[in-house]
Amino acid sequence: MKNLKISFNILWMLTIPIYLLSGCSGSGPEQEEGTFLVSGKPGKEAFSLTDCSVMYDHTDFTVVKKTAALLAGDIASVTAIRPEVLTKDARGNVILLGTLGKNSLIDQLVSEGKLDVSDIQGGWEQFKIKRLQDPLPGIKQALVIVGSDRRGTAYGAFALSEAMGVTAWEWWADVPVKKRDQLYVTEDYSSKTPSVKYRGIFINDEDWGLHPWAAKNYEKDLEDIGPKTYARVFELILRLKGNMMAPAMHSCSGAFYSHSESKEVADEFGIMITTAHCEPLLFNNASKSEWDSEVDGEWDYVINKETIRKKLDDRVHEASPYENIYTVGIRGLHDEGMRGNYPDSIRLNTLTEVMADQRDILTKYLKKPVEDIPQIFVPYKETLDLYELGLEVPEDVTLVWVDDNYGYMKRLSNPEEQKRNGGAGVYYHTSYLGPPHDYLWLCTTPPVLMYEELKKAYDTGADRYWLLNIGDIKPAELGMQTFFDMAWDLDSYDFKNINQHQSRFLAGIFGAKYEKEFQEILDTYYRLAWSRKPEFMGWEREWDAPEYRELTDTDYSFQNYNDAQQRLADYRDISDLSDKILRELPEAYRPAFFEMVAYPVMGSYQMNRKFLLAQLNHEQVKENNFSAANWAAEQSQTAYDSINSLTEKYNNLLGGKWKGMMQLAPGLVARYQNMPDVVYTKGAGHTPVDLSPQKSKNRLEGCTVLDLAKYTDKVAKDGHTLRVIEGIGYDWEVIQLGEATEKTADPENPDGSRFEYEFSRVDADSVTVYVYTLPVFPLYEGKSTRFGISVDNQPVYVTENRPKEFSEGWKDQVLQNGALAVAGFPVEQKAKKHTLKLTCGDPGVIVQRIVIDWGGLKKTYVGPGVSLSLKPQ
Repeated sequence: MKNLKISFNILWMLTIPIYLLSGCSGSGPEQEEGTFLVSGKPGKEAFSLTDCSVMYDHTDFTVVKKTAALLAGDIASVTAIRPEVLTKDARGNVILLGTLGKNSLIDQLVSEGKLDVSDIQGGWEQFKIKRLQDPLPGIKQALVIVGSDRRGTAYGAFALSEAMGVTAWEWWADVPVKKRDQLYVTEDYSSKTPSVKYRGIFINDEDWGLHPWAAKNYEKDLEDIGPKTYARVFELILRLKGNMMAPAMHSCSGAFYSHSESKEVADEFGIMITTAHCEPLLFNNASKSEWDSEVDGEWDYVINKETIRKKLDDRVHEASPYENIYTVGIRGLHDEGMRGNYPDSIRLNTLTEVMADQRDILTKYLKKPVEDIPQIFVPYKETLDLYELGLEVPEDVTLVWVDDNYGYMKRLSNPEEQKRNGGAGVYYHTSYLGPPHDYLWLCTTPPVLMYEELKKAYDTGADRYWLLNIGDIKPAELGMQTFFDMAWDLDSYDFKNINQHQSRFLAGIFGAKYEKEFQEILDTYYRLAWSRKPEFMGWEREWDAPEYRELTDTDYSFQNYNDAQQRLADYRDISDLSDKILRELPEAYRPAFFEMVAYPVMGSYQMNRKFLLAQLNHEQVKENNFSAANWAAEQSQTAYDSINSLTEKYNNLLGGKWKGMMQLAPGLVARYQNMPDVVYTKGAGHTPVDLSPQKSKNRLEGCTVLDLAKYTDKVAKDGHTLRVIEGIGYDWEVIQLGEATEKTADPENPDGSRFEYEFSRVDADSVTVYVYTLPVFPLYEGKSTRFGISVDNQPVYVTENRPKEFSEGWKDQVLQNGALAVAGFPVEQKAKKHTLKLTCGDPGVIVQRIVIDWGGLKKTYVGPGVSLSLKPQ
C-alpha cells in the first residue's frame, strides 16, 4: 500500500473513536469499527498482531529496548497474547523495531532497497511504519517501525499502541483497554516533523497533590517524588509524543538530582530534563538539599559568585552525560526576584556575567560548541524588565516567553527577535500559585484559548520550546492531551475544530454515542469557569491588603437577569448529565470518567453552590426571611460536604490508588476551600427557595445585548482576518478584530476593517456602550490593544487595555477574565435603528460581550448574557 505521509493527528481526529473495534471479546462502550493503521478484520497484506514477535537490536538505545517491552505489553493487554520480545533469530511474523543506524536488519533493508526511509532520514523525531513481505530469511512478514532517532522509534511504537486502543492515559487516568480476538495492521504510515521541537511539562506546586500522593502512597519507601514516580511521568510524556520535563522543585520535594536514579530513568525513556525559569543549569535552589543559606551563604552572584558557580559547575558535571536543556541566567531563591538591592545597571551587568560564566561551564563538560548546546533564557518578572532595558542574550539561546500566569501571553518576539538563531518558545500555565489568586484545584483553561494564544506565539516564531505548567498532572488530563497534540502537529487544528478536540478524545474512550453530551458538558464547564474559576468563587484575593483576604459574597445577582440562578442551573445540568453518563458506563470505565470529567464538573457545581447559597443566606437574613435563610445555609453546608465526599471518593478509587492526590489545594494563603460563614436562626424553620431562572427576570428593558455572531456587516481590509470564534468568552462566542501578527490599522477610521451591528430604536437621546474584551496583551513593544467604538456617525472612541501588572485593574481583569471599555454616544431618539461599529486598530483584540444601555441596565457581575436578547420577553 502507498505510504501515507500525512498528519497522524488529522487521521486520529477524523477517525475518532479510533479504537475499540467491533467483533472482539470483552465488555465496554460500543465503538465504531475501523481505525487509522489498525482493523479488526484482515485485508490485503494485513499484519496480524496476534501472531507475531517483537525484535529490536541489542545495540539500539535503551528507550527502544524499553519501548519494545511496553509495546508487547500493550498488544497483550488488547489481545491477551503477549508477543515474544527478541534481539535476534525472530521468525515468521515480526515487528521489527529500531532506529536508523542502530538496527542492523533495518539498515540492511534500507541498503537493499526494500525499505525507503528518505522521508524520515535525518529528520527530528520522525518515524515510519511499513509492512514488508518476505523481507529477510526466516521472516515471512515484517512490520517495520523505524525512527529517525531514538524518540522517533518510540513514537512509532506508541502510535501503533494508540491505534490498538491503548491510550497514554491507561495508567494515569485508569482508561481500560478493550479486548479483541483479532487485530491487524492494514496501512503504512510516515510521520512528519513535529511542529514544536521541544515539548514538555513542568510539575509545579506539588505540595498538595503529587508529592503527598507519591510520598505517602506510591513511593512510600522514599517518602518523596522519586525515580518510581518519574518513570510513570516519563512514560506518559513519551506516549503523548513529548520529549522533556521540568521536575517538581518545591522545598517539600527532594530535588530531582538528590535521587541519582531519577536522571538515569529519564534517559532510559529518552526524556530530556529542563528546568523552570528560576533553576539555572538544572540547579534547584529552592531545595535545602541543594542550597542551604546557613551553610552556603546568600544566593547573590555579586557577593557569593564562587560558591554559586561551584554549585552550577558540579551540577553540569553530573548531568552532562545525559540529554538536557539548560536554563541560563539567574533569579532569586525559588520564585523570588534577584537578590540584593542593586540598581538595574548592576543587575544587568551581573546577569550578563552570569550567562557568560554558565556558558563556559557548559562547554567545559559537554565538549561541544556552546551554540550546539540547547539553552533557554526565560524573561520572567524582573528579568523581563532587564531584558527590555537592553540585556544581550546570546544569539543561539532560545527566548522563552511567558504568559501572565492566567493564560495570556505577555510578550512575544518582535521582527528582529524572530531572526535569532536560537528561536523562541513558550512557558504556559494551566495551574498557578500566586496573586491575585491561585488555581491549583481544577483545570479550567479551555482548548480554544490555549490554541489562540499558542498559535499566536507560534506565528511569531515560538516553535522551539513549549513548556506547560501542569501542576500535579491530575485532574488536568484533558488540557495536557490538548497541549501535546497541538505541539506535535499544530497544523491539524484551527478555530473550527479545536473546540471539539476534547469531546472527540473522550468519545474515543467512552463511546461515540456520548460525543454530543461530552461537548455540552465541556462547553458549559469551561464557559462557567471562564467568568469566574471555581477557586475564585470566595471573592477573596491572596497576598493582598487584609480587607481583601477574607471570604465575601460574590457579585453575581439573584435579583437581576437570573445572573446567579442561571449559573447554578447550568452547573446543575452538566453535573446531572455527568452523573447520568457515569451510571450508564460499564463499571470498568467509571473511574476514568470520574477522574477526567465527573469530579471536575461536580466539584465545580458544588463550589458554586457553596458560595452562592451562602450569599443567598446573607441576603435573606437582611430581608428578615429567616426561614429561607436557614434553608440556604443548609444548602451551602451540604455543598461543602459534597465537595469533601467527592474528593474522598476520588482518593479511594481503585482501592486508594490516588489517595493523597486530590484535595482542594489551599496554596499558601487561600480561603476558598473553607466553609463560608452563614447565619442560622433557631426555631425559624426552613423554607426552600425556588432557584430556577424566572422568565420575569429575563426582560431587558432600557438596554440590549448584541449577538456577536449576527453582525450586519464585516469589512476586512489590508489583509486583516475578522472572524467569529466559538469556545471562549462570556457567551462562548467572540469576535476577533484581526490576527495579532497582522498589520496595524487606524482605529479612528470608521471605514477601515470593522464589524457592524444594528440595534433598534431607543427611548433616550444617548446610549452607553459596554464592550468586554479578552485581557490580551500587546504583541510586543510598539504594539498595543487599540480598537475603535462608534455609534451611527459619531466620532470614533478609541480605547486600549494596558493595565500594569499587580494593579487593581489588572487583578480585576484576571479574576473576571475580561477587560471593560465604556463609551457614551448621543443618538437620534426618533431613528428606527442604529449602527454600532467596532474598528480594528492593533489586530488581535477579541471582543466577548457588547451591552448597550439607555437607562435600564441593572447590576450584574459581567453584564447580562446574550441569551437574554434572544429569548421571548
